[in-house]
Amino acid sequence: MIRKILTTAAVLIGMALPAAAQSPLAKDVFGRVGGPTGGQPVSIGSYSKGCFNGGMALPESGPTWQAMRLSRNRNWGHPELVNYLVGLSQAATKMGWRGLYIGDMSQPRGGPMISGHASHQLGLDADIWMLMPQSLRLSPSQRESISSVSVVAPNGLGLSRYWTPAHGALIQSAAMDPRVDRIFLDAAIKVAMCKANGNRGAWLQKLRPTPNHDYHFHVRLHCPRGNSGCSNPATPVAQLSGNDNGCGDAMQELAYRANPSTRPKGQADPNYRHPRSFRLSEMPRQCQVIGTAR
Repeated sequence: MIRKILTTAAVLIGMALPAAAQSPLAKDVFGRVGGPTGGQPVSIGSYSKGCFNGGMALPESGPTWQAMRLSRNRNWGHPELVNYLVGLSQAATKMGWRGLYIGDMSQPRGGPMISGHASHQLGLDADIWMLMPQSLRLSPSQRESISSVSVVAPNGLGLSRYWTPAHGALIQSAAMDPRVDRIFLDAAIKVAMCKANGNRGAWLQKLRPTPNHDYHFHVRLHCPRGNSGCSNPATPVAQLSGNDNGCGDAMQELAYRANPSTRPKGQADPNYRHPRSFRLSEMPRQCQVIGTAR
């Protein structure tokens, strides 16, 4: 199957693509497909403009996890991600968790989503809920209605009553895996993790303060070895904040929250486009084929 897909891609490269205005939105193409393509697992493009071949579904339920919001059909990923999540859920049971509730991963072939995330396109991203499971036997309807909890206080300056040492242990374990590129979570969580560890540990650098990541933390894996078409345009985490493991940046963010008038005014990138605006013809060539393969 992978040879057939790539052969078709080669044919397309030699053909004139339709004008961008005539090409369908990539989110509509990738959001409609119900299943993956076959063949060798390959991530193609970047986290916010890409896709993957040979995807694998995280089973809806397992002994130490449950996939949430099944109606979205976003419990798919590169096999490397599925293996990572299963392993992390097993490790969580040794840290006081019954298991994990896994939120959005990717669509069956990745690509832009009809709603929500800008990234999660390579099958290498996953959201892990902060809600500690009371049951791993939730019905599909219960998984649609139940919500996670915020571990950050309403004022954003500290942690809420839902935070436990088990949360800290899980996040540290998640970050220390060498397959992890970075983890997006709220600045208050990062500060708490820095204080708990005395600002020590290279893995702390992987924790990147990000708004709206207090109900879950977002794990992103490195491009798998051998996936030459997969790229990470972001600055490597080791170069982001010098030698303080990024703890100083997180503390500064809380200072801005306490005194908003001191926050420097940033300038929006005038050339930024949300991935939901990309046309299929603007996606990597292989993704154009993968998105429409039958």
